[in-house]
Amino acid sequence: MAEATEATGLDATGTVTGMGAGTATGLTTGPDGIDPATGTDLAADAFDPTAPEAPEAPEAPEAPGIPGEQDAPNVPTTPAPKPTTYRGWAFDTCHAPSTTTLSRWRASRYRAVGVYFGGRGRACRSQPLLTRAWMRTTHRLGWSVLPIYVGSQSPCVYGQSKRSVRIGRNPARQGVAEGRDAVRRAKALGMLRGSALYLDMEAYAYKQKSCARTTLSFVRAWDRTLRKSGYLPGFYSSAETGVRHIEDARRAGVKDLPGAMWFARWRVSPRLYGERVLHRSAWPARRIHQYAGNVRERHGGRTLTIDRNLLDAPVAKLR
Repeated sequence: MAEATEATGLDATGTVTGMGAGTATGLTTGPDGIDPATGTDLAADAFDPTAPEAPEAPEAPEAPGIPGEQDAPNVPTTPAPKPTTYRGWAFDTCHAPSTTTLSRWRASRYRAVGVYFGGRGRACRSQPLLTRAWMRTTHRLGWSVLPIYVGSQSPCVYGQSKRSVRIGRNPARQGVAEGRDAVRRAKALGMLRGSALYLDMEAYAYKQKSCARTTLSFVRAWDRTLRKSGYLPGFYSSAETGVRHIEDARRAGVKDLPGAMWFARWRVSPRLYGERVLHRSAWPARRIHQYAGNVRERHGGRTLTIDRNLLDAPVAKLR
């Protein structure tokens, strides 16, 4: 994600790369989605709003979960309203842009913006513009909002900047507490039930079994807590670590997994249903591909450092 101190993404080869808005480390993508090495438009012909919907996923068999995992007790779930889905281009950036900037950026192809609305792992904790009024005005300007919650991170997180906010000894209890915090903050900003809230779990060594169990226990507890309150839990991570981990759990029949998947794979053409670590039928109409990061773009006379995303996924529900 485009946070100022991130260094935890993975590129198409699985190499750890920079994810920081302030430092374009190793980036090979130029302005407007052009690869300067080849002159190729990485976004060309990647998204057709008239294309058929993604295939429906088959129901996964029920399973008790990953062996040895300590789960929180099941909680009753409040039926959530139907989510609002956006199909098209989006960007995320460390600080919520001014509504004046968003008005100017109507000149771009983007119509959804990712904002960091909470979590103890947020790099950009100060969000002076991110208020209920900002959400309302942004919505009225024609923008969809992708709410991002950077909570506690995996015990085996790669990025040094996130090691001070690792999941503790009781991951399920911690997941519940942070899920409640996410719901409280979402409500304070005017996000209605049925909104998707995306948990940002930066790249981690998921093949370490103990770490994987702890991380999955936290994620599942966070998911259950959101669903209990009528919100849709989403999940962001690098394709080769967190996303692969969750997909493995889905194939194993584990319950309480995220309802939307946001995968980061940079330096490739944006593709929602061609990601190699995900089964094509998994998470239909609930996918986001972050295909480039730490890039500067200028529209309407305003410049931002952003990550680029292609969406077919739920967003915040706003009045």
